[in-house]
Amino acid sequence: MKRSAKVFEYSEDTLQLSQLAKALGHPARIIILKHLSNQSCCFTGDLLEVLPLAQSTISQHLKELKDAGLIEGEVNPPKVKYCINESNWQLARELFKTLFKEDFSKINCC
Repeated sequence: MKRSAKVFEYSEDTLQLSQLAKALGHPARIIILKHLSNQSCCFTGDLLEVLPLAQSTISQHLKELKDAGLIEGEVNPPKVKYCINESNWQLARELFKTLFKEDFSKINCC
């Protein structure tokens, strides 16, 4: 007997929160965000002094943060300048705040 797969659609908020959590799921990305929060912007090369990683690795982390919308980049050949995306940062704050307001203490587990 063949089982039919259930179709389940996640809310837009749930999908966004998942993408943000994934982007925040590496310590190097947290360090990058903290570094950017202390200044208006920085270039990829500046992060070589902050993180003991290869430039290609830092670029991959920047790409993840940019894809999640937490940072934005502006190309100034031959460099790329990065900064916090303020509106998306506010959205992320609200999404996480909503999640952390959930009261799981009411659940009797194990």
